[in-house]
Amino acid sequence: MSRPPAATGSGARRTRCPRCGIPVLRQLVGRRAALDVTADDAELSAAAAEALHHPNRLHWCLRATRDGPDMRWADCRRRPETCPHPHVIDHECTAPPDPVRPAMPRRARTTPVSDGQLTL
Repeated sequence: MSRPPAATGSGARRTRCPRCGIPVLRQLVGRRAALDVTADDAELSAAAAEALHHPNRLHWCLRATRDGPDMRWADCRRRPETCPHPHVIDHECTAPPDPVRPAMPRRARTTPVSDGQLTL
């Protein structure tokens, strides 16, 4: 059985976080219900990434492909040997949150027709 072809440009692209400005990798990971992953650009060993891992911060196995870096689900814990690939971990932005703008007061609508007239 052959594998379906990968989407064009399916690898990770290097960019900067719009809030804090540090380099990150962005990629849609998965074939069906893809996750939009933003990970720190710093490469870690599998053990170092596992130490930073928690339920809301995942780590990803970074593979080199002909199209560039490709993030894959890190299932290295299941294998007895250590993973030879570098790992990256989800980005946790350290920038302050965007300021909340106060809501504009709503003005009462005036009807453009006289009382007793129906509008459609």
